[in-house]
Amino acid sequence: MSYRAPLDSYRLLLADVVGYDRVAATDRFSEASMETVEAVLTEAGRMCEEVLAPLRRQGDLDPARLENGVVRTSKGFAEGYAAIAEGGWVASSADPAHGGMGLPLTVTTCVNDMMSAACLALQLSPLMTQGQIEALEHHASDAIKALYLPKLVTGEWAGTMNLTEPQAGSDVGALTTRAEPNGDGSYAITGQKIYITWGDNDFTGNVCHLVLARLPGAVPGTKGISLFLVPKYLPDADGNPGVANTLKVVSLEHKLGLHGSPTCVMEYDGATGWLVGEEHDGMRAMFTMMNNARLGVGVQGIGVAEGAFQHALAYAQERKQGRSPEGTIIGHADVRRMLATMKAQTFAARAIGLATAVAIDMANATGGAEWTARAALLTPIAKAFGTDTGIEVASTGVQVHGGMGYVEETGAAQFMRDVRVTAIYEGTNGIQAMDLVGRKLMDGGEAAYRLMDEICTTAEDARGAFPDLAEALWQATEDLRETTEALVAMEPAARFAGAVPFLRGFALVLGAGYHLRAAMARREGGEARLARFYIERILPETAGCLAHARSGADSLMALSPEDLVA
Repeated sequence: MSYRAPLDSYRLLLADVVGYDRVAATDRFSEASMETVEAVLTEAGRMCEEVLAPLRRQGDLDPARLENGVVRTSKGFAEGYAAIAEGGWVASSADPAHGGMGLPLTVTTCVNDMMSAACLALQLSPLMTQGQIEALEHHASDAIKALYLPKLVTGEWAGTMNLTEPQAGSDVGALTTRAEPNGDGSYAITGQKIYITWGDNDFTGNVCHLVLARLPGAVPGTKGISLFLVPKYLPDADGNPGVANTLKVVSLEHKLGLHGSPTCVMEYDGATGWLVGEEHDGMRAMFTMMNNARLGVGVQGIGVAEGAFQHALAYAQERKQGRSPEGTIIGHADVRRMLATMKAQTFAARAIGLATAVAIDMANATGGAEWTARAALLTPIAKAFGTDTGIEVASTGVQVHGGMGYVEETGAAQFMRDVRVTAIYEGTNGIQAMDLVGRKLMDGGEAAYRLMDEICTTAEDARGAFPDLAEALWQATEDLRETTEALVAMEPAARFAGAVPFLRGFALVLGAGYHLRAAMARREGGEARLARFYIERILPETAGCLAHARSGADSLMALSPEDLVA
């Protein structure tokens, strides 16, 4: 089955659901009109369909490998990356001062969605570079910006981020990598990092690593961490790759999926690097990159969901088994239910992701505090719900295929294997949920309540056309509001116990609101029927999620570790 870019879905979401017109109305993004955006997305979609999609299976069957210390990438990936770079898709939102297009993040988010659906293993490379570019734009010295950004923006060089260490995992504050001053403004970086996505490749001139490390005398924990830029090759006097730095790829991880994406164990042995940002302020600089990546990873889940749905739909339209009005299994009620759920959840997750990108664009364009708060609130929801949706939809895709889904030759299982890690990296989804009920409710829930008010307005606007759907949405939103009020009044430990179901309940309500807006925009189309399916059959799950969230920690923590032993 060949992938088809969902351009009509983007058109509907941007024009009628997430309010992209507000972005285009700002001075900063005034040239990114809907007409321009449609042209950009059409071109990117063509590249994804024709160049990247054929590489998805190739990367799975011909994985990246380490040969004599050199990473060899999957056949065709070099050409695929070249198409991404030549099209300007590595960093379409980067500052034009360094060669970027300066497009809104909302547009880049759509492009990343399509690239993830076409070939997630390869898309991971430009995603890492995008995050590094943003971190350098905000925190690096002018000299570093002038040397590195133009080459990263064009894709001539690639970027990574190095956080995790074997003994630390998600506890970044436990890292032990050292940085010793060299006396010339550079530093010697020594330590080992694991799970480094695209830590090396054989198709860019240099690989630039952002590495977290500790300076001498740094305090324990995250407050004692600094950030350094450590290139694979040290630039010479002309800014070209020169001598090799003292770093290497020790090994590649053998993973469940994403076989075409080399996940490296990196070793730094006195490698030369340069400080990015202030001493002991590395986490703030790194979080600039991580927040970009969190939305990006959520969108990866959405892209895989789209790919898995299209794959399952094509199979259901062709597979003949039993009697049905259509003559194929798409006519069976349960198969129809699975496909409708896949499509409806993907639309909801995509709407949340694009709404997050719009909030980020508006915050960047206007500096408005409310937009900044909204972007912060939506980011963990977009990351967690987007990746959970990718996993659920990909798993359902296997089910639609029946026994053939469990057979690798059909390709259905690859979607599930590839997307599974997205709920883990860039902060596990549990960490995202804790962030939502912790830091993101420190305002007493103000940003959340403003968003709920908008959903209620959507419900009121729809009462004439869809009274039953509007009422269901309004009631679910009020349940969400009451649950948020209850969480705000709880101690942190009690909040954390129900954080994951709260995030899901929040996302389901948001998804229903966006579905209803789509139905209002296209009242006679399939969008209205899909909205009815979502609100009648998926939104009711919200009640259980929110009841779980309100229950606190007592029944959970009453279970001792011994109680959990078989």
